[in-house]
Amino acid sequence: MSLFARVILVNAVVVVIALAALAFSPATVSSNVRAAEAIVLAAGALAVVVANMLVLRRVFAPLAELTELMRRVDPMQPGHRVEVDRSVAEVAHLEGAFNDMLDRLEHERQTSGRRALDAQERERRRLGRELHDELGQTLTGIVLLLEGLARESAQQTQPAVVQLQEAGRAAVEKTRDIARGLRPQALDEFGLRSALTTLAAGFAERTDVRVRHDLRADLPPLAPEHDLAIYRTAQESLTNVARHADAGAVVISLLAHDGGVMLSVQDDGVGVSPGALHDAGGVGGMRERAMLVGGQLTIGRGDLGGTEVRLFVPTASPP
Repeated sequence: MSLFARVILVNAVVVVIALAALAFSPATVSSNVRAAEAIVLAAGALAVVVANMLVLRRVFAPLAELTELMRRVDPMQPGHRVEVDRSVAEVAHLEGAFNDMLDRLEHERQTSGRRALDAQERERRRLGRELHDELGQTLTGIVLLLEGLARESAQQTQPAVVQLQEAGRAAVEKTRDIARGLRPQALDEFGLRSALTTLAAGFAERTDVRVRHDLRADLPPLAPEHDLAIYRTAQESLTNVARHADAGAVVISLLAHDGGVMLSVQDDGVGVSPGALHDAGGVGGMRERAMLVGGQLTIGRGDLGGTEVRLFVPTASPP
């Protein structure tokens, strides 16, 4: 039954009951209404209004429930849909239309987001290649020239030449680090587990933070964009540990879980406040990547006492 028909039926029932009460009750109204009769009429009218309000509130309850569910939908957590238990025709139609709109929005956002990330990764790959092949080789040549100059002038101590050598070596290493950060070659050449192992080793070397990793080999096959999302999430999590956690140890795990792959990065640092979970430290970017591959990202307190970042990525590609 439609919502309009229900409202008409409720009002009709209330009016019929009120008329029946007046017809069969001993109460009468004289031509000159007395005070007692006016009180009876007012009480009857009030009872009709209250009964109508109580019944209609129950009729409109599914609409209020749908409104509350729609307010709670989080665009960064795809896959959630509104569902009303006690539904009427109009509410059911509105519920279906809203869920269809969510389907279209998520599909369009995933499509456009993937295009943007693909373009970003292509640009990263190009910049990383140019830094490694062009600038890196140029700096290496400068270092070699400085070493030759130092050998030629070995008889004479030249601190400036030594300083230039050290600066050149530091520039070469920094260029290589930037190139590796822009596009991890290990991910393209050796796969996700090797890339995460290299990432963990480099992080431990740079920060002196102890890193332990448990990267299982029995993982289901994943699409390249899933591998990249997992790698970038681990990379951003370690960056946040270095910047904010004040941690002494980090544990990275990668294992098969519930038809997909679960990444966990946890530290023993100071933790993260709930207010910083939406935009601070690249969290927004991690949530966006998780959404684009149909995954789920959760951030909270881990077993080590600090922050734990968990990313679940399903094996199947999102629609």
